[in-house]
Amino acid sequence: MNRINQLFNSDKKDILSIYFCAGDPTLEGTAHVIRTLENNGVDMIEIGIPFSDPMADGIVIQNAATQALRNGMSLKLLFEQLRDIRKDVKIPLILMGYLNPIMQFGFENFCRRCVECGIDGVIIPDLPFRDYQEQYRIIAERYGIKVIMLITPETSEERVREIDAHTDGFIYMVSSAATTGAQQDFNEQKRAYFKKIEDMHLNNPLMVGFGISNKATFQAACEHASGAIIGSRFVTLLEEEKDPEKAILKLKAGLK
Repeated sequence: MNRINQLFNSDKKDILSIYFCAGDPTLEGTAHVIRTLENNGVDMIEIGIPFSDPMADGIVIQNAATQALRNGMSLKLLFEQLRDIRKDVKIPLILMGYLNPIMQFGFENFCRRCVECGIDGVIIPDLPFRDYQEQYRIIAERYGIKVIMLITPETSEERVREIDAHTDGFIYMVSSAATTGAQQDFNEQKRAYFKKIEDMHLNNPLMVGFGISNKATFQAACEHASGAIIGSRFVTLLEEEKDPEKAILKLKAGLK
């Protein structure tokens, strides 16, 4: 069974997934960040593939991607860095990146390398659902790679149910139609959106992302979903601390 499915089938509550951008703050630090996050109790990790035009991301992750590219990070190098990661890392690992570099690499080759490295799933924010259905799904399923789709407050109930019926792993519930970035709290409108999706009783688990940065936002997300994804806040702390252990400990202290 895919590690993503194993995690959500374990009945674990308040699942914490952390995003960071490969190659930032240092080119060679990717595997060290992953191991440090697992050793400090993170349940799942999203490894960002840096791209020059990350349209769904706010300024923090944009800057991280720019720095990673300046450092020399590429998809080819990332796969080389992850080659031995499964010798000791057990938790689910997901690659998150935009379609252009993946298409340049070749989608089937991309899936093949994911399997070789023990990657469990991918999140491609700019992959249209119809294109996924018609071109990419059959390849991803052949390699056992979960393609995680995003929904937003603007996604129709019909489309949410269609995504739920044709994907597996979890659904990434974007907290707002804005780009990524830390928020102090969620307003009633966003909380009502979380509850609306929860009340649809979908087959797939839900994870809330975009804007999770502290105890209030994490708890609000976990109230209506299996857990939450934290990106910008961790990326900021990693940049400030220059040490993944100090960054994750500071982040988790803010969630208590």
